[in-house]
Amino acid sequence: MMPVALRPVAGDQSSVAERDGRFRFCPRCGGGLERRLLKRGEPERLVCRECGFVFYLGPKLVAGAIFELGGGIVLVRRGIEPGYGRWTFPGGFVERGERAEAAAERETLEETGVRVEVSGILGLYTYEGQAPAIAVFSARAISGEPVPLDETLEVGSFPRERLPWGSLAFPSTADALRDYLRR
Repeated sequence: MMPVALRPVAGDQSSVAERDGRFRFCPRCGGGLERRLLKRGEPERLVCRECGFVFYLGPKLVAGAIFELGGGIVLVRRGIEPGYGRWTFPGGFVERGERAEAAAERETLEETGVRVEVSGILGLYTYEGQAPAIAVFSARAISGEPVPLDETLEVGSFPRERLPWGSLAFPSTADALRDYLRR
């Protein structure tokens, strides 16, 4: 039997806990998945009826960087969903085998044209019912001029007292900015 790729239902906006039941086939053997309680005190897991493979749905790691340029904190206005048209720090998904710090530096360059060097972790942000865990790093600009690039409508440098609090894309954006300002 040919393995069948696991895919969530297209356009699904439900929480991870609700959505995991919509995966139907095992990535190893293609057998049907069912929910089973494997250990008391833990959530039910998806288990293959044929080979017994346990399909753990873990979080996806996002890495971002907060840095200053031109007297302000650099934010990007998103050109994609989720959060289209709203402000956040540059960031994106960490690739398999990539260091989170390297992903924050790569994503910043891809979205702003500015090369940064990560100087330390600011915080790790997670939220109930959401798959991504967001690692946010403090960084310093090394080279480049801010320009909107991949997935970005605009790049702005905001003085600390004029951050666009009412137009931020995600709770993690506000939480990380508050932590950054407290340093």
